Amino acid sequence: MSEPLVSILLPVFDAESTLPACLESIRRQRETRFECIVVDDGSRDGSAGIIRELARRDPRFRLLERPHAGIVPALDAGLAACGAPLVARMDADDWMHRDRLALQCAALDDNPDWAGVGARVRIFPRRHLTEGRRRYESWLNGIGTPDQVRAEAFVECPIAHPTLTVRRAVLSRLGYRDAGWAEDYDLVLRMLAEGESLGVVPRRLLGWRDEATRLSRTDPRYALERFTACKAAHLAGGLLAASDEYLLWGYGDTGRSLRRALLAHGKQPSHIVELHPGRLGQRIHGAPVIPPEALDGVPRRPLVASVAGLDARTRIRKALERLGRREGVDFVCAA
Repeated sequence: MSEPLVSILLPVFDAESTLPACLESIRRQRETRFECIVVDDGSRDGSAGIIRELARRDPRFRLLERPHAGIVPALDAGLAACGAPLVARMDADDWMHRDRLALQCAALDDNPDWAGVGARVRIFPRRHLTEGRRRYESWLNGIGTPDQVRAEAFVECPIAHPTLTVRRAVLSRLGYRDAGWAEDYDLVLRMLAEGESLGVVPRRLLGWRDEATRLSRTDPRYALERFTACKAAHLAGGLLAASDEYLLWGYGDTGRSLRRALLAHGKQPSHIVELHPGRLGQRIHGAPVIPPEALDGVPRRPLVASVAGLDARTRIRKALERLGRREGVDFVCAA
């Protein structure tokens, strides 16, 4: 086999029902210069046997077997075995379009300043897809440029991790870590904090399974409050690092949750920006509640706009830009 262009990093745990379709989608890639490092994390079913049989027939597939230790140790072990200059993440219950590797490798070749690249997704099965998940899919698939990835990073993870292909030098330097929240979101935020650029191929290149048994549905590290804790930790070490006080725009459910999470890092709002007439002129936890037009009359501090709706965030962005505030420098949008 020629030297691989891309290493596919695929952790597996008890995935025998979905693994054959996943592996077949990899095997039929139009870009054939790959190696697939499959890390079996102590599966109790027939997953290892499925991989072993494929590896016997196709030397591009390699099986690493290890005692069950969880997703992060499995990813670290697999990453250490990756030898190609690019590493493509994949999950055992998803499938990739046959053009995925070719298009992502080409995008990174065309954009040498990008550390990595994602792609659009199609969530499946569709029959039980809630309206909220459809909105999430639409939001995720609307992100296309590195600037958009950066702007949306504190709303949700702006790249579906099983679509991410990263330069191995960057991924090896940062690695995965278990900080008590989603390791994939944490990695993306750390990459962006280091100034790395992440692009997106504007095509649906991954079938992303969304079922009740998925790790992101069952592991407490992927619970909503842990995502909020992750955002708070990265905000505290980034935009809010130089000040213990900030301006908070929005005091709905998302704003309240983020405020509580930021308090754990010693960060508290000096003022709360609101449109709700019943809150204006009041104090919330000691912070005066002011309308947007009063922003120029208070000390200029970093601002976190924490609202859930896309339309509301769009209006807030426009209002802050009219006030001369720069996104990513003076303010961020979060949810």
